[in-house]
Order: sequence, then C-alpha cells, then structure tokens
Amino acid sequence: KGMDSRSPTEKELLSSIQLSLVKGIGPCRFAELVSHYGSACQVLERRTDLHGVPENQVQFLHSQENRDQAAKILAYCHSSNIEVLVSHSDQYPPLLREIHDPPPLLFIRGNRLPRDDLSLAIVGTRFASPYGLEMARRFSTAAAQVGFTVVSGLARGIDGMAHQAALAAGGRTIAVLGGGLDRVYPAEHGSLAQQAAEAGMLMSELPPLASPTAGAFPRRNRLISGMALGVIVVEAPRRSGALITAQLALEQGREVFAIPGQIDRESSRGCHQLLRDGAVLVESVSQVIEELGPLARTTSDRDGHRVKRPAELDLNELERTVLDAIGEGLTSIDQVIRSSGLPAAQVLAVLSVLEVRLLVSREAGQQLRRC
Repeated sequence: KGMDSRSPTEKELLSSIQLSLVKGIGPCRFAELVSHYGSACQVLERRTDLHGVPENQVQFLHSQENRDQAAKILAYCHSSNIEVLVSHSDQYPPLLREIHDPPPLLFIRGNRLPRDDLSLAIVGTRFASPYGLEMARRFSTAAAQVGFTVVSGLARGIDGMAHQAALAAGGRTIAVLGGGLDRVYPAEHGSLAQQAAEAGMLMSELPPLASPTAGAFPRRNRLISGMALGVIVVEAPRRSGALITAQLALEQGREVFAIPGQIDRESSRGCHQLLRDGAVLVESVSQVIEELGPLARTTSDRDGHRVKRPAELDLNELERTVLDAIGEGLTSIDQVIRSSGLPAAQVLAVLSVLEVRLLVSREAGQQLRRC
C-alpha cells in the first residue's frame, strides 16, 4: 500500500515514534508493518492481531507509557530545533532510503541540501597516528574543496579530523551519532558537533536524549556508509569499526577505498586487508572520483549545476561551460558552440577531453549526449 512522498502530519510523526519505541520492532519490521497497513497511524489503529507482532509488543505499543514517551520526544524535538524525518518524507536522504534497513525515523539538526547526494564517507581508527591524521585532513580537505559533503561518525581520531578539515575548507559535513543528538560522544566533540550542525547536519536514528550504547555504534555505521557514494578508510587496525563500515558499504553496493599505511604498524593492517580483498587503493581524491560511477539520479552541486556523475566535480571552468551547453537530449556541436560562446576550436578540444572522461558521447557524428 506504500505511502506517497510528502511531509508527515504531527499525528503520523507521533505514531511513527510510538511504533519505533517498541523493542523488537526494528527497521525492517517497521517498514513491513507500515507497508502492510498503509501508515504508522493505521498500524496504531489495530488493537489486536497485528500482522504477527507478539502480544506483549502490541500491549506496549498501546500503553500510556509509550504514548507519553513518544509525546515527550516530539515536544523535545520541537523545542530543540530537531527535525524528525520519516522514511517516506521528501527530506529523507534518497541514498539512505536505498539500503536494506533504512531507519524508519531520523533525527536531524541542521539542514539537508540536494548536494548532499554527492557525499563521501571518511572513517578510521580512534587511535590515529600523525600520518593517519594527516591523510584524513588531506583527503577531507580535497573532498570538500571539489564539492563533496564529508560524512563521518564524530569519533576521536580519524573521524574528528575528517569533520574538522571539511569545515576548515568551507565545506559541508554530516556527523552520524551513535547516541541521541543531545548526547554527543565523546563529550569533547560538543563544539565540533555544533559546527557540523551549522555547516551541514547532525543525524541519529535514536531519540535526542538516548545515551550511546556499545551496540549502537556498529548499527550507526550502516548509516555512515548508506549516506555516501563511497567510503574511504584512512587508517584502521584489523578489529575496527571502520572495517565494519567498509563491509556494510560493500553490502550496500557502495565503493570502498583504502589508503595504504606503514607495513609495520598495527593501525595499517585493516586497510591492507581491505586492499587484498579488493578495495581500491587511492592516493588522491581525483582517483576516488574516477572510480565512482554515474549517480542514480541527477542532482545539483554547490553552484547549482546539474550533475550526473561525480567526475563532473573535477572540471575546470572551461570544461564546465562546455558541458552545461549540452542539453537534456541530443545537442549538435554547432548548438554547443553557440550556447557556450566559445571559439569552435576551443569547444572541440574540450569536447575531446570530456569524451575521454566518459562525460559526453558522440552520436551520428555531430550530435552530443551527456553520459
């Protein structure tokens, strides 16, 4: 019965929160129930025989305790500048919606922009070496400068550096928390979290005052990879949350990149194992861009240009002008020369470069199409 993409009503938000608070109803079960009955409100209208949900869960769903808790969470969000997104709402991140078990609810502080569809996750160990921190800084800075939003988990070490470098480069960053938005962990990253909310967003699938538990962090990692086109693992020992994120990224059909480290360091072992398992070795963000395929849907970059492939972020001004002169369908070379206002010889030279980079294809000689 699925629901239309739109903004949910207050009643739907409340019903969704009530349903999400029932222990035993995880993301997949939640989606199944909402799909079966049509909405969270309609799930709550069923008093008995709730599509295979055990009786004790049904009782808690309809309890006064659950109702009060949900109302309290929603009131807190309204008073604390926190937006609640349900998975069918317009603002829900489209990339995240594609994963196997998207969170039924997201709690957001900050704002989501279309350009966040062009996100890269940068993750690694909490116990980073100076080399690891420098690589995280370098990659995050370069990613932010070309227009990627940098996603990470606000942990100490590599994550913290990824957020800081993106912000210092004037870019956007998304911090995915293992606890509620007002239970930032580690506590010393409180001001970093605030900066991330102002120049991007903080997000969690847990209510704002939920304390982070050990089990929440591995689950949180699926959101870090789910929000991104690819995951760059900077430095990670063999047993590491960053490797869990890389594994989840592969399961979600995302690209996994690894930066090699010193062979005698334990903190390099995880990255080297990833490379042996087929992750792409990268030494620059340009190499990351080359590996990323076309986007599932056209989006726009920070300057409002239509983007079909991440490779378009790496264009110079001249290349961008020529690419923008090619319309939605087939466009003749003469038309591109007229629209771009550039000399014919220059347009032809730039078109050759765009063809080599698989951004443009020629059809019937003089006709061009954006790939």
